[in-house]
Amino acid sequence: MSAQPKPAWQILPMHVSHLPQVLEIEQRAYPFPWSDGIFRDCLKAGYSGWILIDRHGVIVGYALMSMAVDEAHVLNLCIDPSGQRQGLGRMLLEHMIMLARAANATIVLLEVRKSNKAAIHLYESQGFQRLGLRKGYYPAHEGREDALVLGFDIV
Repeated sequence: MSAQPKPAWQILPMHVSHLPQVLEIEQRAYPFPWSDGIFRDCLKAGYSGWILIDRHGVIVGYALMSMAVDEAHVLNLCIDPSGQRQGLGRMLLEHMIMLARAANATIVLLEVRKSNKAAIHLYESQGFQRLGLRKGYYPAHEGREDALVLGFDIV
């Protein structure tokens, strides 16, 4: 009997024990990263947190989403910069949409920096539509940056 090969990627629930690796990725990926406390608060609140690991068990990405009534809100979706542009962000996003659908959400919302063209392209290619603008939503090196509000209708 031969052992089954491990899948190249697995999506698993995020636990507090994953936060050191998650924070390393967060700091590499963003000029204004989330703090350990923000991640801990999200997990403590029961938000849907997921990690994407490679076949060696190394975390290469993660996502957090809140769900209330019929609405899901992707709070953070990130792939380690060394693994970007390989379809991993799309894999995590599809997982989050599947979870929202299973929870009977009718819409998935998210904010994205207006300057993050790669992320905007990913979201729009998955069917997200522009719903609005949040002025000065994100910190920036010179003040604040606007966020696009995007939505994906599940129904």
